[in-house]
Amino acid sequence: MKFGKEFVSQMVPEWQEAYMDYNSLKLILKKVLRSRKKKASSTPMGTAEGSTLKRRVSLYRAFSGLTSRQRGSLRKKEDEEILVGEEGEEGQWQTRFLMPYDEGGEFEVAFFRSLDDEFNKVNCFYKKKVGEVVEEAEELSRQMDALIALRLKVDNPEVDIGGSDLASNGISSVSAVHPTSGRKTGGEDMDVINEVEMSDEEEMEDDEERGSKESETDDRKANRGTVDIQGFKPLQLEVLDHIRINVIPETPVSTIKSIFQQNYLSFSKNELRKVEEQMRQAFSEFYQKLRLLKSYCFLNQLAFSKIMKKYDKVCSRNASKVYLNMVDNSYLGSTDEVTRLVERVEATFIKHFANGNRRKGMKTLRPKARREKHRSTYFLGLLSGGSIALVVAIIVLMHARNILESDGRVLYMENIFPLYSLFGFVVLHLIMFSANIFFWRRYRVNYPFIFGFKQGSEIGYRQLFLLSSGIAILALAGVVSTLDMELDPRTKSFVALKELVPLGLVVVLLLIIFCPFNVIYRSSRYFLLLCLSHCLLAPLYKVTLPDFFLADQLTSQVQAFRSLEFYVCYYGWGDFKKRSHNCLDSHVFKSFYFVVAIIPYWIRSLQCVRRLIEEKDGMQGLNALKYFSTIVAVAMRTSYDLKAGMTSKILAIVSSVVATAVGTYWDIVIDWGLLQRNSKNPWLRDKLLVSNQSVYFVAMVLNVVLRLAWMQSVLGIRGVPFVHRTALTAIVACLEIIRRGIWNFFRLENEHLNNVGKYRAFKSVPLPFNYERDYTRSS
Repeated sequence: MKFGKEFVSQMVPEWQEAYMDYNSLKLILKKVLRSRKKKASSTPMGTAEGSTLKRRVSLYRAFSGLTSRQRGSLRKKEDEEILVGEEGEEGQWQTRFLMPYDEGGEFEVAFFRSLDDEFNKVNCFYKKKVGEVVEEAEELSRQMDALIALRLKVDNPEVDIGGSDLASNGISSVSAVHPTSGRKTGGEDMDVINEVEMSDEEEMEDDEERGSKESETDDRKANRGTVDIQGFKPLQLEVLDHIRINVIPETPVSTIKSIFQQNYLSFSKNELRKVEEQMRQAFSEFYQKLRLLKSYCFLNQLAFSKIMKKYDKVCSRNASKVYLNMVDNSYLGSTDEVTRLVERVEATFIKHFANGNRRKGMKTLRPKARREKHRSTYFLGLLSGGSIALVVAIIVLMHARNILESDGRVLYMENIFPLYSLFGFVVLHLIMFSANIFFWRRYRVNYPFIFGFKQGSEIGYRQLFLLSSGIAILALAGVVSTLDMELDPRTKSFVALKELVPLGLVVVLLLIIFCPFNVIYRSSRYFLLLCLSHCLLAPLYKVTLPDFFLADQLTSQVQAFRSLEFYVCYYGWGDFKKRSHNCLDSHVFKSFYFVVAIIPYWIRSLQCVRRLIEEKDGMQGLNALKYFSTIVAVAMRTSYDLKAGMTSKILAIVSSVVATAVGTYWDIVIDWGLLQRNSKNPWLRDKLLVSNQSVYFVAMVLNVVLRLAWMQSVLGIRGVPFVHRTALTAIVACLEIIRRGIWNFFRLENEHLNNVGKYRAFKSVPLPFNYERDYTRSS
């Protein structure tokens, strides 16, 4: 793989604009090369041969280790090709091109101008991010002070706060300044991360070994330019007097506590366990941030090295040495703060959260990425092929037995078809979501970060498609067995068995979802159930993107919920052996028919209200009104379905038109961020992941058309020839699922681009303690 493609593949997606634009610099060098080739072709042959030979010799001199100059020798000023230095108050690096212009020289000047802009962009971004992690390290140090004090207080409840010196828990603080630039490279920002507690082994060291280590440390610090050294000082429990537990209303209990209780410390073991879990998450997220920042620094340095060597090769010059020396001496190449923070975070996490077990601690800090297994691909092909074969078998069986013309066709469509259609809705939704994951990966949408998946635990599109194929195999096999037992005279006596097949499949599906064992993607199933519980208990839980994203999926599965309701009625109240029921005549069934359709939209409206209260965002209030209009439309349409009438029809049409118009506008403008007038891409947005702009216009048209499909019941389309009413309802429900699948891709694309615009590549982890404003750590 060429470096340009490898460089792009290794980028942090949210920081993509902050990396060096390697491709644009390559384009400038291509212009230089084309201009030189054009000049060579226009000169006489002898001159061209001479210039070619000269270029070969210069390349040999520039890159051969045998003939290169000594590394430490100084070049004469008249031989220098470029001069790089800092200019301006902000310390921007600028390059001066000192050689006379040849053919294409203006492109060389443009190259160095663009190169300087890219380097200054990278250098400033890196400096800003390092400053942020240093501040975050200081806050983690303060949090660790409080955690250690809380541990001691919980383990020794009789210890008085504020009067105990912890000799065994000394803290070192070192402040160093870079000798050349005066830049601070370490210090009080990592008091606790440097060494929070003195280990038992350190206490057992003799004075001679300790003195020799201290002298070596002093010499190392002196060479580094140390200006301020503080010795070990005792950590005091009085810090507990100046902190409060940071209770974030994320659960029903914490929501109630935030209203009725103060955030005081109870010094209980349960409280300590929760605090330690929060600190583990904070350290893990902070460590990932440091790793990516370190990777950012390395990749950009490598990119500058590659582009300068390419410049030397194209232009037959030797300017890379001077420029790369500048890169090494700049903040990007010389600072070691990130490396030292990585080492100290590892040491602190292993000591305090892994009981000194390095393997265990590093396994938590560096979780392994999920590996694609060949057996997943094998079973995917096997099950998908089997499902296609079963579909063909059903079609052949229906044609051979002339089922469509049989007397029991209507009875089958009204009773058995709604039972099996549930699996069709689930399978179609899984297929659409697996396609979403495939395209998210293709266009580098960071969906694991957006959804908050634990690293290495996210499910891939192959696994999701494999799961949908397995469910399809079970459902289609059930359909074939039901038809075969019904039409074969030898199995007509198994009436109860063939009627119980759909119920058995539902039970199997529920057992898989709630299976507690580590099989069939347990982490993904647990994540789904967790988000589902948050949706059902809205607005008691803090609303996150996975929660409202799942609630949006539920709004497209209304017909599936009605199928589940029909299961209860068919097997609980009716005579399933005779395929008879009185569900539509039951007032209870009709009431739940209303409620089941409204619940998903009600959940979303409650989530919007919760976000409106917490975030003070007026758009969430408008979003809640949008879902309320949909609730009214669904209620009017359901009323018309159960009891047709002119008044009900008019109310259903009006409410459906309003809800469809509002929902379509919100999908395209708010959720997708399209239809922007002043965008550089007409009527789209400035940033697009899909290069073919027609895809967005097609998606917008499909969104409008598929949203209108749900109005078929209020526009008088009660049925079409050769299509039963229940089949038409299922088709409309499938169209809504397809619309939701299209919506999913562009919704997450817009979310990803918003994160890119804000360089937001990490989730914010709430810290457990909140310090008083007037309290500062004693130095």
